[in-house]
Amino acid sequence: MSRVSAYYISPIFWALLAISITFLLSGCGREMRDLEDYAEEVKSREPPGIDPIPEVKPYQSFKYEANNERNPFDSSIFQAKIMQNISKRNSTISPDSNRTPEFLENFPLDTLRMVGTIEQRGILWALVQTPEKTIQRISNGNYLGQNNGKVLNVSDAGISLEEIIPDGFGGWRKRDGSIALSE
Repeated sequence: MSRVSAYYISPIFWALLAISITFLLSGCGREMRDLEDYAEEVKSREPPGIDPIPEVKPYQSFKYEANNERNPFDSSIFQAKIMQNISKRNSTISPDSNRTPEFLENFPLDTLRMVGTIEQRGILWALVQTPEKTIQRISNGNYLGQNNGKVLNVSDAGISLEEIIPDGFGGWRKRDGSIALSE
């Protein structure tokens, strides 16, 4: 029984390899006449024309002549409405400037997430996650958010709070808010 060396390669293999290489190299000729003809044809074409610049229409002025009509640019009519709103505002509402701000008042309300609750000594605490991924606990009477948000109620479903925000006329108004339990 004869053993075939691991380095022996059949003559049929060499013949197939030579035929394959010859076939592959036959497509690498220097025939580029069709490409050169196409490039010459493109170069000989007439260049397309450029559209003319559109004509500029002359400006026609308009004179506003509303003799007895209200001037739409006169702000004095709004001044009366602003003064009415200022006199109507509730001057008893204002944030407590003597109160020491709490940690969760450093963050906008929409960046805080309620992640759970915990009960200790009969008090239900909400667990609030900050944008920095720290967990803080709060209960009724604590403050959070940047608009003086006072916690009114903590439940298993969320936090109810009341914010004191500017009314736009130099005063303050109350706005209800909430943070729902995140899943």
